[in-house]
Amino acid sequence: MELTVLNKKENPLFNRKEVELNVETNASPKTSEAEEFVAKEFSTNAENVKIKGINGKFGSRNFVVLANIYQSKEEKDKIETKTKTPRKKKGAAKKA
Repeated sequence: MELTVLNKKENPLFNRKEVELNVETNASPKTSEAEEFVAKEFSTNAENVKIKGINGKFGSRNFVVLANIYQSKEEKDKIETKTKTPRKKKGAAKKA
């Protein structure tokens, strides 16, 4: 896996670094894998990293990873939006 930094920007308003990385690998990296290698590259904890997107083209081995790196987990939780998990429909289990 080859990793190159395409763009790095310091955002003092949100106390974070906004980075864009190019990753060359055989398969599309999972979000947890992307958090780990971004944290390793920038010498921080994986829980301080928020992956905004992993973009690739069909048949290509290059993927662009967009990530935000926060100073602490508390800063990340305060700024990033939290999503709810969708509920299952009540009648879905009865059809079988």
